[in-house]
Amino acid sequence: MEILSKFVYVIMLLSAAGIIVLVLLQHGKGADMGTGFGAGASGSLFGATGAANFLSRTTGILAAVFFVSTLALAWFATNRPKTVGGVMQNLPVQSAPASGVPGEPAPGVVPAGPPAAPKPTEIPK
Repeated sequence: MEILSKFVYVIMLLSAAGIIVLVLLQHGKGADMGTGFGAGASGSLFGATGAANFLSRTTGILAAVFFVSTLALAWFATNRPKTVGGVMQNLPVQSAPASGVPGEPAPGVVPAGPPAAPKPTEIPK
């Protein structure tokens, strides 16, 4: 499930970048005024009206992919397996390494001694 959600994240980011690029490539409605008299429109790669149609269809397809990936990520976020307890309860138990000499504490372990005596405190007069 983790790998699939990362894959959907990548698809979402690529579709978002594609939408941004395609929207910036498209001409606005005011830009068509100059091409109405044939100023370079027929010499384009897609023909007189093919570029606008191709770019708008591709933008729509990428928008649909972005929408579906957003819904998939929302579904992944709400359907995670429930864990019982807190964060500290899910940690693995670590045992102290055994000492080589019997009777000596393990390295890094402080032996228990008598409790420290409380410090005397002065009472203000």
